Amino acid sequence: MKSFFDLGLIEPLNRAVKAEGYTTPTPVQAAAIPIALRGTDVLGVAQTGTGKTAAFTLPILDRLDENSRWPSPKCARSLILTPTRELAIQIGESLDTYGRFMSQSHTVIFGGVGQQPQVNKMRRGVDTLVATPGRLLDLMNQGHVKLDEVEIFVLDEADRMLDMGFIHDVRKIVDRIPTKRQTLLFSATMPDAITRFAEQVLDHYERVEIRPAATTADRIEQRVLFVDKRDKRNLLHDLYNDIDMERAIVFTRTKHGANRVAKYLSQRGINCEAIHGNKSQTARQKALAGFKAGRVNVLVATDIASRGIDVDDVTHVVNFDLPNEPESYVHRIGRTARAGADGFAYSFCDADEVAYLHAIERVIRQKVEIHGAHEFHSDRIARMHANPSSVKSRKNGRSRAGRQGGSQRSGSNQNRNQRSRRRR
Repeated sequence: MKSFFDLGLIEPLNRAVKAEGYTTPTPVQAAAIPIALRGTDVLGVAQTGTGKTAAFTLPILDRLDENSRWPSPKCARSLILTPTRELAIQIGESLDTYGRFMSQSHTVIFGGVGQQPQVNKMRRGVDTLVATPGRLLDLMNQGHVKLDEVEIFVLDEADRMLDMGFIHDVRKIVDRIPTKRQTLLFSATMPDAITRFAEQVLDHYERVEIRPAATTADRIEQRVLFVDKRDKRNLLHDLYNDIDMERAIVFTRTKHGANRVAKYLSQRGINCEAIHGNKSQTARQKALAGFKAGRVNVLVATDIASRGIDVDDVTHVVNFDLPNEPESYVHRIGRTARAGADGFAYSFCDADEVAYLHAIERVIRQKVEIHGAHEFHSDRIARMHANPSSVKSRKNGRSRAGRQGGSQRSGSNQNRNQRSRRRR
């Protein structure tokens, strides 16, 4: 296994890495960094938690130092695009950490906060700009940011950019970057749309694929718990008390669901915070800081917010709601078992989510082990899972009932309207 000193990084970077206590690069770092240092384009396929951030921040700092020059006003020499504010902030923190013995400048811009401080930081120009697409386009259109001098372009979490509807904004930004550049594109999965996009933006690239798309980390113990929807919150509380959840992330499908779960746990004396798109940037950063510091034991999150959670010692992930996109399951449970640690992923499955579980098991190419030794276990839902045809029958029956119920409701509305007209 290579050490960081074998990768060819300059001395200030090796010193910073050593100061952080890192000696051995992760597989994606060992594979991608030497390629990037040569100036070659990289397509990196690696799931969350594999060390992707250092795989592109270290080469950027190295290469910009090799060709040192002052950036022009409002310009950046390298651009890192990322889908969420939290992830942008964390990439900025990585640049601080690894660049501590260097004199390079960087800034982070994202929406949800006032733009003037960001405009002020860009006025003199920076070596590296970390940005979310929407705010970057706004500042570009206002003339506060220019991309004419970008030498290195990084697109991080490309698949999530697609999921969140940012890919059109990304295309507009790419059109404003010099064609003569180095491009590093990283993605946890490679759907067809991202494959086509990568072919358009990368030039003579090398592909680094650490594990097949949509597989799960080997060190994560996965369990599914069949439970009626009405019992999920009680089950979560029992689970928290029964096992040693030092630091847990609980995933819900909706923002309101996250708020309800966080309130329920808080009322039972558990230090808990919710993090989602409706929260202010200040509230999200405060919750995340509390989680990192150990003041918050449970973070309840939606999928979009979760992409900015980069904490090495998350012990448990709980899917309170199963995601309807099976790839999201992979991203979610990838929040645990990071940096060589073991992790646990518990998924609650109600009757309406059995089809989601089947889809997840197809994507990860394995059956999720059933945990039936809990007070709220539902044999009925377990049988539905064991017999996929029953799920289809149930769906069809529900659809027919819905149509009949719709007709009855329509008739009821007509009766109410007639009564209302008679009163008038």
